[in-house]
Amino acid sequence: MDGGASYNPRTVEEVFRDFKGRRAGMIKALTTDVEEFYQQCDPEKENLCLYGFPSEQWEVNLPAEEVPPELPEPALGINFARDGMQEKDWLSLVAVHSDAWLLSVAFYFGSRFGFDKSDRKRLFSMINDLPTIFEVVTGAAKKQVKEKSSVSNHSSNKSKSNPKQRGSESQGKYSKAMQTKDEDDEGLDEEDEEDHGETLCGACGENYASDEFWICCDICEKWFHGKCVKITPARAEHIKQYKCPSCSNKRARP
Repeated sequence: MDGGASYNPRTVEEVFRDFKGRRAGMIKALTTDVEEFYQQCDPEKENLCLYGFPSEQWEVNLPAEEVPPELPEPALGINFARDGMQEKDWLSLVAVHSDAWLLSVAFYFGSRFGFDKSDRKRLFSMINDLPTIFEVVTGAAKKQVKEKSSVSNHSSNKSKSNPKQRGSESQGKYSKAMQTKDEDDEGLDEEDEEDHGETLCGACGENYASDEFWICCDICEKWFHGKCVKITPARAEHIKQYKCPSCSNKRARP
């Protein structure tokens, strides 16, 4: 079921890559694909689990039938609490259990393939550098970034007014960073990386990079990779007010 039965990462780097893929899929389910995820978690169905795959895909399905299972199993019965809680609280609860499952899978691989103390420490350090799914879903990761960057607000504001860097905040719907075409702009890109390097994508949770196209939601003010929300630079040019999938879904639901 999990897709990991035939895929066994054996090095720290491979396990971390596996962790990031599964994490990205689960974040997608709880953010950009939240409407579809919500509908699939029907409380009338049997015990359901949220699975993340190394391919950055997600799936809501019944737990594995084999005992013991090939991999640790995620939280069982996430669908039962859906209608008994506020949606944001329910999503936060699923996010917490998803974080726990990701760690259990990563350290399952570590134990299975004999990681020693230094390997386990390195793996945890790599994982710990990423915000948790809970932090991404609740917006806590964004708040932490704001606190860390408050000291450099003056330089950040300066860069916002420079069209060669992030682009005007009033134009906020598109890219936080476009890849520069000549060497003269390299210094500006480096300064932009320093100012905004800890900004996180609201969909996948990855850090800002100057060579990628980003777009900002005018409702929740979260930033997203264009590829994560399927917006191209050309399409962004024609969007007057951009709403991310999560905000669009919230407005659409009665």
